[in-house]
Formats: sequence, structure tokens, C-alpha cells
Amino acid sequence: MPVTDVFSKLSTSEEGLTSVESAQRLAEYGANQLDAGKKKPLIVKFLEQFKDLMIIILIIAAILSVVTSHGEDISDAIIIMAVVIINAVFGVYQEGKAEAAIEALKNMSSPMARVRRDGHIAEVDSKELVPGDVVSLEAGDVVPADMRLIESASLKIEESALTGESVPVEKFFDSSVKNDAGIGDRLNMAYQNANVTYGRAIGVVTATGMFTEVGKIASMIESADETETPLKRNLNRLSKVLTWAILAIAAVTFVVHLLRGGELVEGLMVSVALAVAAIPEGLPAIVTIVLALGTQVLAKKNAIVRKLPAVETLGSTDIIASDKTGTLTMNQMTVEKIYTDGQLRAATDDLPVDNLALRIMNFANDTKISADGDLIGDPTETALVKFGQDKGLELLTELSKTPRVAELPFDSERKLMSTVHQLTDGNFLVAVKGAPDQLLKRIKFDSDQTVLTELSKNNILKINHDMAHEALRVLMMAYKIIDKIPENLTTETLEQELIFTGLVGMIDPERAEAAEAVRVAKSAGIRPIMITGDHQDTAEAIAKRLGIINDGDPEDHVLTGAELNELSDEDFQKVVKQYSVYARVSPEHKVRIVKAWQKEDKVVAMTGDGVNDAPALKTADIGIGMGITGTEVSKGASDMVLADDNFATIITAVKEGRKVFANIQKTIQYLLSANTAEVLTIFLATMFGWDVMLPVHLLWINLVTDTFPAIALGVEPIEPGIMEQPPRGKKASFFSGGVMSSTIYQGLVQAALTLGVYGLALAFPVHHSHAAMHADALTMSFATLGLIQLFHAFNVKSIHQSIFKVGPFKSRTFNWSILVSFILLAAIIIIPGLNGIFHVSHLDLYQWAMVLGASVSVIIIVEIVKFFQRKFQKI
Repeated sequence: MPVTDVFSKLSTSEEGLTSVESAQRLAEYGANQLDAGKKKPLIVKFLEQFKDLMIIILIIAAILSVVTSHGEDISDAIIIMAVVIINAVFGVYQEGKAEAAIEALKNMSSPMARVRRDGHIAEVDSKELVPGDVVSLEAGDVVPADMRLIESASLKIEESALTGESVPVEKFFDSSVKNDAGIGDRLNMAYQNANVTYGRAIGVVTATGMFTEVGKIASMIESADETETPLKRNLNRLSKVLTWAILAIAAVTFVVHLLRGGELVEGLMVSVALAVAAIPEGLPAIVTIVLALGTQVLAKKNAIVRKLPAVETLGSTDIIASDKTGTLTMNQMTVEKIYTDGQLRAATDDLPVDNLALRIMNFANDTKISADGDLIGDPTETALVKFGQDKGLELLTELSKTPRVAELPFDSERKLMSTVHQLTDGNFLVAVKGAPDQLLKRIKFDSDQTVLTELSKNNILKINHDMAHEALRVLMMAYKIIDKIPENLTTETLEQELIFTGLVGMIDPERAEAAEAVRVAKSAGIRPIMITGDHQDTAEAIAKRLGIINDGDPEDHVLTGAELNELSDEDFQKVVKQYSVYARVSPEHKVRIVKAWQKEDKVVAMTGDGVNDAPALKTADIGIGMGITGTEVSKGASDMVLADDNFATIITAVKEGRKVFANIQKTIQYLLSANTAEVLTIFLATMFGWDVMLPVHLLWINLVTDTFPAIALGVEPIEPGIMEQPPRGKKASFFSGGVMSSTIYQGLVQAALTLGVYGLALAFPVHHSHAAMHADALTMSFATLGLIQLFHAFNVKSIHQSIFKVGPFKSRTFNWSILVSFILLAAIIIIPGLNGIFHVSHLDLYQWAMVLGASVSVIIIVEIVKFFQRKFQKI
């Protein structure tokens, strides 16, 4: 709307507000700061960790264990509760992403602002700004609130944190803007936390605090749904399956015990012992340990994981939706092509240091060079100076020989900048750079100082068009020599009858390693998608260079934010698979894109570095922030942060994530097949009326075999070819790929071998007294069930491949875990004193041979089954 209408709507004027009016509005609108968000007390966060179904089952089992033992044997309960509490502590430690993100947003705000109050300029704390305040802005300022510009002079504002656009935007107070224009196209507005890089302006505050664009993003972060991770879904599913299976087995055992004439309390104790044996109580802790070790591996590879389940989620990623600026690109304008002396050259080609185009682009330039060599100024201008340095042009040395004595600053209307330099012969050099369409009107001579013909002009325009079509930002350079400086410096007196020297094309280039990362992602069945606030042509050009879009593909794979606004959620859902690039989008669009892919049952990873990326980072299955260029807001909303801002690191993390899932799957197969063996052994023994195992035996086996070997399986080396397989999909579970059937049959085999050894011990006793015979049989079944699980751990090193192919002794960690567990199991039988505590007897060589023979045979049986599985299922 016109500025006069803006003043009317906000009840203010060019003179701003009075102190009384500002105080009244401050009371009405509140401070110009972001809400801290609702913080949960630590105790609430801790108690919420106990809502998980598996945890509830474990707690009930622990309570029943204490009740049925009348408080005499509480070791089971202590172990179970220790696991539960450790798990809860880990959960609390990992929580609080939204709070951190909001806090980071608060810390970004500008501390002071120059405001017109009571008719004069005053510096006030930006928290005290209110709608209607008139604020002045200069280069180097951070915009303190959302404001409509009422005056501007050569104003450029860098809004990449909000829009994703890498180049500062020229702003005009009198610009006409459509009602549906995106943030990046609102050229008469300045937004909170954006940086003024050039020029000056005066604006009237239109929104403060949570009503600003940054405030809206803060609200979106706060209200964004936490996406349930694939790991959590899988563990919940597993908990439900185990719950019903355990209840059914315990109930049947209890009923059978009563039917056989057993006592009620004794039957309840047997049922609880079965339940404890069936629950893999170490699983939550082992999963946590495996994930924690995965985070350590990733940290060494520059991927810092903020939330443990994110490690596994990475492995199931289907879509990587990546922000362009600073993620796929360098977020640094760079010269790519230069047209000079009638030749179009690549930036890497040789160029003489005295080339006129090179000198003009450096002379007509406001870049400052700090004492330590840093380039300070507009990114476009610093790119030109950097290009000059690469070609051997020492700007400070040249300016000392040819000093600047006058200038005509950049003006957003004429889109030109001119500087005047004193030459040694007494004449002056006028160096001009600017927009090709504006500068060409003022050029009279070609580079060879002949009059510019229509043919030459058309050729220059064609070169300009070709470079622009490649999404390069093109500037033109020209010059002339004058004998004296005009008294009144204007475009008419200084910028006429110029000599053409060249064109320079710049772009925010793609990262060198990003194209290879995109190729690897595609080969792994992962679809890379670019989402950016930049212009369509720029986005499309970068996407083609990276291989996200195939060059020459006739189909349109680019959708703009404006086009997306025209689509309903239902219509967008129908076409979401068609687009790989989204340009000129807002934060709301990013969230829509992520949610649309999630509705397609895809696991979505979203990368980003700006404030504008934060809501989408939080909504995605895994949000990936940038460590170097990223704002604290985007890091706070992320599950993982890239310390090196390297897109290729994501692919490394995906590979690690796939390894983590495979290893957790192996651990679950191992634990559940072992627990199935324990349950079936007790259940079938109850059916036969045998007393094959005491509760203390089950507890010791669980302690020894459910810890070291299970953790060792969780850190197994990666299996070859894992990145050539497609993503496993959202609906895949830990039981996919034949794991369920393998778990059941392997548990049956272990139970059968254990009961077989018990039966043989009774049939062919070493001692003839009934008590000694029973003690030996009990000890042999205990030793067999324990050792058989250790040998079975070798089987689980690969779900389908032979252990001899993957290498049975390849992992030193695994070898040590088996050795330590073997010693702990054997020690309580061999060491005098311990066998009395555990109610076991000494075994002779014949009995040990029987135990070891049965235990080793599990490897032979499983290897045979695997052979036929590979043969008939083509695995």
C-alpha cells in the first residue's frame, strides 16, 4: 500500500512516536522478543520416558519378581530397573530441541536500534520497539524488527537466513509489490535479523516479537510435530508382539502347572520366571549403546548427532531434501566466466594482470581488505576482488599507484557504479561497472576503441543472454580517459561515451564433492531434492550441474513457490513425485514438501542452514543442520549437524545408519532366538514334568549372553554392498528379510538341543545316586543353553551369508566378547565355591564333550539351513 496509508494504518507519521505513545504500545503489543516457549520440568521429562510399552512390561516383571520371591531374591528386579533408569536418563539427555531452537532465535535479535522518538533520533534497546516506530538503517546494521521502507538509498539487504537467497537483495521504498509476493520478492520491506550490506534506509515498524516473520518461524518450530522415528516404530511393534506372546505363554504355563496339581504361588513364580526369560531386558540398553557408538563413529566423520535414534533413521532415508545455498553450493559468489578481448574464457583460464576488464572490475569496487587479508563488503564485489587476486592483481598496490580521487556511488535506479582514478600522466581513468542493459546504453566504443557497431552490440547481448541462461549473474565493465574531473558528477557528465571492456559472469557454485554425493545417493535408491529460496533459473542450472535433474530432460522438474501456492494439498500430493527442484519457496512451502513426501510413506531427511529451514528440519524424519554456515536456530531444530557443511558427509552418515540398522537387527535376532530357546526349554520341561533349570541359572545366562555378545554384534563391521541396496522402506521392520522365521526356528533348535542333553544326562548318568544324577543333568542343561547361545552368535554375524564368507573371527571385539562370556559361564561350574552358590555340580570330560558337541552343532544346523535358503530363495 502507499506509504501514506501505512502511516494511517499504524497511527504514526514520519516523525515517529512520542515516548508516551511507545510506552502505551509496548504495554499493548509486548516486548520485541520471541517467546521462550513452554519448558517442561526435569522430573516431567524423566517420567515421560516410562510411557514406552517395553519399559512398562519390564517394570511389571520386576515388581512381580519381588512379590513372588517374598523379597528374598531381588537381583532380577535390580537388574531390570537399572536398565530402565539408564534408558530414561539417556532419553532426558537427548530431549529439548525446540527449547534450544527458540533460545537461539532469541539470541539473534539486534541489541540496539536508532529510532525517531519525540521528534529526534534516539538509540533504544530493540526489545522496546513497537509498531509505528520509525527506524533508520545503515550498512552493517541488523534489522531490528519487520518494517516497511519509507526512504531508501542504494539499499541492499542480505536475507539468506530467511529466504535462502545467497545474493543481497536491492530494496526500494517506492516499489510496488503484489499481495501474494513471497518474502524474497517484497522489495519494499525489511525483515528482522536480516543484515544491511549496503546503503541506508528509513522504515516504519510493522511487526515486532512473535508477529514478525522470524516470530512466525519460532511459532512453527514450537508447534511442529515430532516425527516418530523408524526405530521407535519398530521397537513399539516389537513390544506389542512380545507382550501378547509373553502373556499367552505365561498363561498357558500357569494353567498347565495347576492342571498337573502344582501349587498356585509356585505356578505364579514359574510364569513370572518365564516372562523374565522371554523379555530381552537388555535390548533397550543395547540399542542405546549401539546408537551411541554409532554417534561416536559419525562424530569422527564430521556428523554430530543430537538425538540418538537419528543414527538409525539415516539408514532408512528415501528422500534427501536439501537447501541449495550453503549446502549444495558454497554460499560464496565466485567468478565463473569472463568475456574480454573478444573471447569468452573460463575463470580458470590464464588472464594477463594488466587486462583492462580485470582492472576495471577491481577499481569500480568498494571492497575493503583487512590487515589480515580478509575481504569485507558486498559478496558480488568481494568475488571480483578475489578473482583479481587469483590472477595476480594486488589491488592495494594498484590503488596506491592509481588512487581513487572521485566516485559516483552505485544507484539502484541507474544500476551503475563509477570511480575516478588519478593516472601518472595527469589524466584520469573513469572505471564503470554495472547492469549490462543499463551500461550498454552509455557505451560508444568497442574494446578496440572503434565505434561500437550494431553487430558488435548484438554479439555482446548474445554473450550476456547465454551467461544469464546458465544462471550466472552478469556485470559489464567499461571505461574512458578524461583530462579533468567534471565539477558536478552525474551520470550525464561522467558515464557517457564509454569504451566496452568486457562481461563477467558469477554464481554461487556447487560444492565440488556434492555431485559425487548425489550420484552415490541415487545409486543407493535415495532421491535428492533441492529446495531453495533462490530464483528458478539459478536453481535449475545448479540442479543440472549436480545431476539432480538430467540435462536435456524435456520434462519440467522445477516448481516455484507461487505455483505451489496455486495447488491444494490434494493436487500437490498427486504431482509431488514429478518435481526434484523447488525454487522461490517460503518456510511454509518447505514444511508442505516434507509432509507430502512423508504421506507417500517415504523417510525424509531435510538439510538446511537458515532460520527459514528450522520448521522443515523439525518436521522431517531427520533434520540435518550445517555446522559452519548454519544459524544456531537451524542447528537447534536439527537431529544431526554437519561439522564440515559437506553434503557428501550425509551419504557417509546414511551408510553408517544402514550399518546400525543391520547390526540392531542382528542383535534382536540373537537376543530373541536365545530368549525363545529359554522360554521353550522351560515351557516344554514343564509339560514333561522336568526340572531343567533354576531361576538363578536363567538369570546368569541372561546376564552373560545378553550383554557382551549382543553389544559386539551391534558394532560388527559393515557388510559389503550395503549402499547398492534400495532403502528398506518405512514399513520394513526388524523382522523383515526372513528374520522372524529364522528367530523362531533357531530358538526351537537351541531348546531341542538343550532338552536333548538333559535327557541324555538322565539316560546315561555318570553318578548313580538320584540327587547327583539330577544335579549333573541340571548343570549340563544350564551349560548347554548358555554355550549354545555363544556359538549361535557366530551364526547371526550375517542373516543369510555363511559365517565363513563374512569371517567368523574378523572382529576383535566380537572374539573378546565370546571369550569373556565363555569364561564367566564356565567359571561358576569349574571354580569351587561358586558352584555351590549357583547350585551346579562339577562335570567330567565326558559330560563337557556332550555339552560342547551339542553347543557347536547349532552352527552346523544353521549353516545347512542358510545354504538351502540361498539356493532356493536366491538370496
